This record gives sequence, C-alpha cells and structure tokens, in this order.
Amino acid sequence: MTTPRRPSTWHLWLPLLLVALVVAGWALTRSHSVQEAPAGPVVTQPAASPTASPHSSGASTPASGLPTIEESRLPRQARDTLALIRAGGPYPYRQDDGVFGNREGLLPRQRQGYYREYTVETPGSGDRGPRRIIAGAKGDLFWTTDHYDSFRQILEGR
Repeated sequence: MTTPRRPSTWHLWLPLLLVALVVAGWALTRSHSVQEAPAGPVVTQPAASPTASPHSSGASTPASGLPTIEESRLPRQARDTLALIRAGGPYPYRQDDGVFGNREGLLPRQRQGYYREYTVETPGSGDRGPRRIIAGAKGDLFWTTDHYDSFRQILEGR
C-alpha cells in the first residue's frame, strides 16, 4: 500500500507569493490622489534678484517667469518643510534632499544637481503624496501640489 504524496511547500507558497507581488506592483504604480491645498491668489510678478544666502527666510530668489505664491499662503505642512530645508534637516523621508532632475522641463534649465526635492506631507495620503518643494542652489524655491505637473515659485518672507 502506498501513502499519498504531499505537495512540496512551493506548491503552497507560490500562489501567495504571486498575489503579494501583484499587490505590491499595483501599490507602486497607482496614481496619487491630489488633495489641493488652499493656495490663495497667484501673484504673477517675478521674484526679485538673487541674494547670497539661499533658503534663508526673507531672501529674494532668481526670477523664473513661473507663477508665484507667497510663502504665507502655503499650507502649514509646506511651511514646516521650508523650516526643515532652512535648518538643513533632518528630513522625514530618505528621498528628501535628493537631486531633482527636472525631466519635465517645467523649471528653468539648470545643470544637473542644481535642484533638490523635499516631501511635503499630504493629509490623508498613505504614502509620500504628490506635494513637493523643489529648492535650487541659488535659493530659488518651487511648490508643486500635483507631483511635478505644475509649479509655482515661492516668494519667501511674504
């Protein structure tokens, strides 16, 4: 008399592994829901000329020609991120203070490494969310609420 053969553990775990991979792939590729923060009026005049101290409160930054937003009109989370940038960190996400490549070409063209990106918390988001501040080496700061689809230049100290 022969005993029934038990399936190997791979036959049991392989379907679970495949389901986990599909769910992980979906989570990585799903689009972010945009929660627009109250931005206030958009000011269209360019920012003033650059100063010697990038990212210091009240500094003027190089003009970009992009729409602008006053720092005081940013949501609290963005102002908190600006404070971290000015302090030099520490940052809550490992991607923060990483190079922003400007692949979309929406910011003024600069050399590679000129721009750095920082996460702005998005209430209700289960991940980093779509909001970012991009900082240029000469003190220029940009705000996006839609994960790099559009930008406004931040007018510091206003």
